[in-house]
Parts: sequence; structure tokens; C-alpha cells
Amino acid sequence: MWKLPVPIGVNVLLGIPAIIPLFLAWYLMVNGPLAALGWTQRDPNESDGMLLWLVIAAPVFCLFGAIWGLVNLGMRRRTAVPAPQYWLTSVAASFVPYIAGFFLF
Repeated sequence: MWKLPVPIGVNVLLGIPAIIPLFLAWYLMVNGPLAALGWTQRDPNESDGMLLWLVIAAPVFCLFGAIWGLVNLGMRRRTAVPAPQYWLTSVAASFVPYIAGFFLF
């Protein structure tokens, strides 16, 4: 049985490629619904429309989500941690590289 540091480490490593889908999600939200609500301003150079971004982003989201989910389902079976604590910790650990990159750069 694994303790919690092993899944945390694996999810931090999975968080490095997660930067791409998280950035795409942020970009879609800023130029789509948040701009329509008036909370942000659209990128003036974005003239292709949102369909192209959805065609690009949907496979990236699905591929990363499948990899992340399968890895975590396999690790969840090998840990002695309660399920809610495991999933909350895994999601939080996956966001660490994105947040660190956001504040460092």
C-alpha cells in the first residue's frame, strides 16, 4: 500500500503536460463566455472564431483527461487513503505546475 506522497508526486509530474489543456481552457473562457459577459476583453487578433479552438482543444482535453483518469484510477486502488482525500489531493497536485508557471512567468 502506498502513502499519499507517491500519488502527489505522480500528479505533479502529470501537471506539467496539463499546462497545455489548462491554458487552452483559460484562453477559450477569456475570449468566449467571459468576454460576452463583459468581464474580459477579447483578443483583437482572434478573428478565426471559436469553432477552430474547440476543434483543437477538445482532443487535447479528452486525451489528457483519459491519461490522468486512468493513471489515478490505477493508483487509487493501491493507496490506503480515503477516496475524497485522494481525489482532492490529486486535483490540487495537478494544478501546482500551472499555478507555479503562472506566477513565475
